[in-house]
Amino acid sequence: MERENIQKILDGLAELYPTASPALHFKSQYELLVAVILSAQCTDERVNKVTAVLFKKYNTPEKMLTLTQEELEKYIFSCGFYHNKAAHILSASRDIVEKFGGEVPPTLEELRTLAGVGQKTANVVYAVGFGGDAIAVDTHVFRVSNRLGIAEGKTPAKVEEGLCAAIPKELWSKAHHYIIYHGRQVCHSQKPDCINCTLKEMCKFYNRIK
Repeated sequence: MERENIQKILDGLAELYPTASPALHFKSQYELLVAVILSAQCTDERVNKVTAVLFKKYNTPEKMLTLTQEELEKYIFSCGFYHNKAAHILSASRDIVEKFGGEVPPTLEELRTLAGVGQKTANVVYAVGFGGDAIAVDTHVFRVSNRLGIAEGKTPAKVEEGLCAAIPKELWSKAHHYIIYHGRQVCHSQKPDCINCTLKEMCKFYNRIK
């Protein structure tokens, strides 16, 4: 897609969602990290309900490590995939304590070294928690980017690469939230509301099916 059209799409998204911001609730970079791990294949609304209880007692890596995996699983059960998520949270917490003095590391490179932390989680924590420039590709970003034609690819890594090439670096974090909002409110997975989408004339998906 031509850069001019990409800019038009970004301008349209910015107009639609001027207050787009993270939906997860957190009070520290560590809470954000845990919330993002829990958000995989789960709604932010559900995660916020779970963390509202979990973070009352276990809101630092040191406190989290006082829980066994089974104990943590009981708190996060309703988020789904609770075995893996509990293991990832505890592994990352252990690394934070043992390698970084109990503080979530502020660089993307260091975040990626944490056990249990994948590319998407590292990007979100870096962008949202530390104000860095990064684009996290979740299911919404993957779907909407491919449909609009901003960045096309069969893997999140390929889409991330395309987005970073297509969008000015200073807009990466904002664009990430714009695209997520559009995926939640208009460009749904099963029944995208193409008719009422203000971006449809620039959308590859719509122009292919109309």
